[in-house]
Amino acid sequence: MSQDFRIFNINNQLDFNELALKIFYYQAENVEVYKKYLYYLGIEPKSIDHVEAIPFLPIRFFKSHKVIHKNVDYEKVFLSSGTTKAIRSRHFVSSLKIYEDSFLKSFETSYGNIENYTFLALLPSYLDQGESSLIYMTNELIKRANKQSKYISKIDSKTLYLINKLASKKVILLGVSYALLDLAEKHQLDLSNWIVMETGGMKGRRKEITRDELHQILKKAFNVSSIHSEYGMTELLSQAYSKKDGYFNCPSWMRTEIREINDPFKKCRENKTGGINIIDLANIYSCSFLATDDLGKKNKKGFKVLGRFDHSDTRGCNQLTTFF
Repeated sequence: MSQDFRIFNINNQLDFNELALKIFYYQAENVEVYKKYLYYLGIEPKSIDHVEAIPFLPIRFFKSHKVIHKNVDYEKVFLSSGTTKAIRSRHFVSSLKIYEDSFLKSFETSYGNIENYTFLALLPSYLDQGESSLIYMTNELIKRANKQSKYISKIDSKTLYLINKLASKKVILLGVSYALLDLAEKHQLDLSNWIVMETGGMKGRRKEITRDELHQILKKAFNVSSIHSEYGMTELLSQAYSKKDGYFNCPSWMRTEIREINDPFKKCRENKTGGINIIDLANIYSCSFLATDDLGKKNKKGFKVLGRFDHSDTRGCNQLTTFF
């Protein structure tokens, strides 16, 4: 029961709005969790006639429910990172082809052809846990990049030799934040010709710090003018990238909005901190309209991620997930 919405052919805001509404009607009818959620909100899907009125499903439902089209099989289940005791989010992916097209087109929009780069990945916790969408994406990027591309499992003499050997080459070093900090504290490296890209946060391995603090430490240690960032998650099939100052930009089939902290159905004004809502049209067979647990703000430069919600302090947020 494949559905071709041609999401990668979006050229302007009008295209996005029209396609988002079509996908909303499709998911409101066929994704049972989302259909039930809309019912409890008292929303008749056909009453929604513009993108700004589409309700966002709390992302936590990916931990408790199977968010997938009722008549479509899945090829792969991606799991979020977490401890063995934590409940991990599950994304039942019906089309790996859509995911591959999405992350390749998103990467190439920001950085050009992956074949022009050597791609090094420092992602120890993700490799340990497995079933990660980030690892799936990284595997594919490594396959398509320069033949010297690989995972870096530990920083030993061989790894340092490789880093020095590639110092003048076109390299992207993608690392989980805590692992890049570990590298920065132990080794002063001149990576001024490289793109150093962080993702994934501290994962409980180190004390949380702001992204600005992290970037200042990494820039000094690696002698680079800016730190790039990748923003993605298990529940999404698309990524946003930041090249400087922590402002992320989305591909044409993805959009973010900021919602009020104490009124999840109200949109924030520009530069005000609130919860990040995401429209990811690549999520055709799950849900494209997600209210994340991330805090952020947005302006003409893009959107910034500022931290995570403390739900104990969030009035109205509990109303979103008490129906099931």
